[in-house]
Amino acid sequence: MKFTPEQVIEIKQLFVKMNCKDDFLRLLNLAKRHVYGDKVIPFEERQLNYYINYNNNKKSSYISFTVKKKSGLDRTIHAPTKGLKEFQKAVNIILQCVYNPHIAATGFVLGKSIVDNAKPHLKQNYVYNIDLKDFFPSIDKSRIWGRLLTQPFNLGDSNERRAIANMISAICATPMEVERFKNSEWKRELLSVLPQGAPTSPVLTNAICEKLDIRLSGVAKRFGLNYTRYADDITFSSMHNTYENKSNQTEHIYVKDSSFDKEVRRIINDQRFFIKESKVRLQKQGFRQEVTGITVNENLNINSRYIKQLRQWLFYWESFGYEKAYYFFLQNYVTDRGRNKKGDPNMALVIDGKLLYLKMVKGESNAVYVKLKSRLDALLNHPKNQAEIIKKNTDIVDLILEIGLDAAMDHYTL
Repeated sequence: MKFTPEQVIEIKQLFVKMNCKDDFLRLLNLAKRHVYGDKVIPFEERQLNYYINYNNNKKSSYISFTVKKKSGLDRTIHAPTKGLKEFQKAVNIILQCVYNPHIAATGFVLGKSIVDNAKPHLKQNYVYNIDLKDFFPSIDKSRIWGRLLTQPFNLGDSNERRAIANMISAICATPMEVERFKNSEWKRELLSVLPQGAPTSPVLTNAICEKLDIRLSGVAKRFGLNYTRYADDITFSSMHNTYENKSNQTEHIYVKDSSFDKEVRRIINDQRFFIKESKVRLQKQGFRQEVTGITVNENLNINSRYIKQLRQWLFYWESFGYEKAYYFFLQNYVTDRGRNKKGDPNMALVIDGKLLYLKMVKGESNAVYVKLKSRLDALLNHPKNQAEIIKKNTDIVDLILEIGLDAAMDHYTL
């Protein structure tokens, strides 16, 4: 959501002047009013106390579910319940007004997307990808608090402002069983950490990763490379090969103890992150090079399977009607994503979402996008199809009644 420059300045000025819980509550209500308008029901102090109470079991304030990763493994999402989510939305607005991410950060940044993350690596001979292990839950509550004490938040100016940093940390973190590397081995323990699924987690990870971005940008400059980071996905690229050591005159072999690799690993570990070794890959020109799912060899592109699947779903819908086409669609969807959410996905919404992604990558004038979008529009404008879509997806009503609208929509949109 975009705010006027005047609204951003107002929030920043009030943030600087905050000196007690009442000030924080007023700022939260201002942010909430900017989202919902003057008729919004303001937060009350008793509600704020509930979510910053350290004795409160935060697990009851989250709904956990899994979604399929591209690798086929499960990713656990911890979505806040409606009450907590409203507070986190307000905190997120405040933090976004106060903090501007590093230029190399492209994930969860207003005005940026995975397209901006991929563009710097277009038409390069070498693309080097690194993923960070357990990105969100690797950040403890104490680390959130410590970051809020420093610039540009500056909540370490006084004891009263440090108490506000405590409140924000309590709202944004939740107890969770996580892995920590201690005494040369990975051990599981219960810690209060950033959940993947909270509105506040993205902006906080970018703030905490600022030093990481500064130092890795410095390495990239020294070695003559391009560098971007999209959440836990780190990418370097270049025309020259700085990623391998020459083992003999005819062969290049990538080794972890190259000078570049040593420096990158040292910085990542210094910033208390760990590399997921199975996701480290060097992609050379002549083979498909991908950055956050976008092909970057010659032009920004999407893999052919993505387009083929869209055409197939639309063809089934045009040929057999919505209800019969839905069963073909559902088989593909479950295979790719798994059936981990209550209820079935809405085929029309899924197709529309995939077309929006295609438009973002290829542009609204792209011939493939224009043709597929026109086919979807023709189907959606048919009265019979509209009735079938509503009938087929009434299961979401049961989910809304059970866990609330916001949580239900998280199940369908995350």
